[in-house]
Amino acid sequence: SEAVVARVIDGDTIELDSGERVRYLLVDTPESTNGKDDCFGAEAAMLNAMLVDGKTVTLSYDAECTDRYDRLLAYVEVDGREINSLLLERGAACVLHIPPNGSDRVDEYRELERTAANQMVGVWGACEDVTCD
Repeated sequence: SEAVVARVIDGDTIELDSGERVRYLLVDTPESTNGKDDCFGAEAAMLNAMLVDGKTVTLSYDAECTDRYDRLLAYVEVDGREINSLLLERGAACVLHIPPNGSDRVDEYRELERTAANQMVGVWGACEDVTCD
């Protein structure tokens, strides 16, 4: 489904113009909200905003479409580019696998995370303590 991003909450959560919140599948970024200021949290949120804020996104769902907080769980694409995996490539996120969602792609995502970590990209080079891992 398609939707417009009304605002970016943090590195891995957005709010649509419908008021619905979307939590990105298979990734977790350092915290930057609710008084938390994890290393690279602000950078992850800024990167996410740069990529999706105000844009029309395409949402793809997996086995479970919502979480216990009533957020939509989705892979998010802008202009044919998947943001979930891009955050991993840029070192702004770690893999977070909560089955049954993502089971078919978790190996691919772990490989992206490993590559970013090996290259010391983003959080891997900037932080003493990687809080999203």
